[in-house]
Amino acid sequence: MIGERLQRARKAAGVSLRVLADQTDLSHTTIDKFEKEKLKPSSSQLIKMAKVLGVRTEYFFRSDVITIQTPEYRKKTTLAKKVLNKIEGDIFDQAERWHELLNLYPKSPIESFSLPANLLEFISTETQIEDLAVTMRHAWELGLGCIPDLIDTLESQGIMVISTAVKNDEKFDGLTSVVNDIPLIVVDANWVGDRQRFTLAHELGHLLLKNRIAESDNEEKWCNHFAGAFLLPKATLISHLGEHRHNLEPRELYLLKHEFGLSMQGVLFRAKQAEIITQATFERICRMFSMNGWRKCEPQTQYPSEKTILFKQLVYRALAEDYISESKAAELLGLSVIKFHQQRTLDFDPVTH
Repeated sequence: MIGERLQRARKAAGVSLRVLADQTDLSHTTIDKFEKEKLKPSSSQLIKMAKVLGVRTEYFFRSDVITIQTPEYRKKTTLAKKVLNKIEGDIFDQAERWHELLNLYPKSPIESFSLPANLLEFISTETQIEDLAVTMRHAWELGLGCIPDLIDTLESQGIMVISTAVKNDEKFDGLTSVVNDIPLIVVDANWVGDRQRFTLAHELGHLLLKNRIAESDNEEKWCNHFAGAFLLPKATLISHLGEHRHNLEPRELYLLKHEFGLSMQGVLFRAKQAEIITQATFERICRMFSMNGWRKCEPQTQYPSEKTILFKQLVYRALAEDYISESKAAELLGLSVIKFHQQRTLDFDPVTH
């Protein structure tokens, strides 16, 4: 098990066998034997390798084993394998800590994910996608207004959400998978909030549409449509913009972006889908976006990104209930005991440091 973890940590750090060997005064042949479980490293060797790879020594001894089903990535084909290895390493590390934390509770502190019983068995039209988005909102008692915190909403429904901060030159958006029977959605922590939220809703679409559309259908297209409809329902958009418009002001799109957490371009696309504007009007406004450079970076204040806090909350809850020690809590959060104690006693503000 140590060998598998060592190889994963090395790839996640983007370090070759020779580089790790040079920085630990070991031969690359020896490290290769460690990874293939042909040789067992000593405590001092593990400490050296952990320091170079940026992990705690406890990482090599975790007993929990997780299984991540084949993930479905939203990424560009030009994403380098080295960067993808780092992303996968970060996801495995966070998912393992999640699994370990949940197993410390005598009864799971989170709800199990389940689909509403009234979902259509087969979806083949845009109208059915719109209905699916509304059905999910009603099932989760969200109404038709803004969803203030989408990560919190997904987590409250039993979906594990992981944010990865691995730099990837804007070539990775997110993925969906299953970890030990728990649905998993991963989102890039570096993105602005509206792009994060669209990715989260898109990945939710994958969970919902699995085995509900024809194999010949474009699942990415359907998931994009679901994401827009889930974040900004058709009836809600019509109540804000009216049933039919000859033009839309950029400021209208900007205000709706900050009310619903959907990009200006996303709101514009929703207006076309809801038939509030014609295809010609949509194309004219798109040209205006291109001329102003707004397709790559929308103007003025960006929608704030979202963060998951449930994992931290459950660590402190476990500590308060004496399920874990302070040192174990620090390990789960990836902090030194000293820094964790400062946070625990409110002598240190993690928001500003």
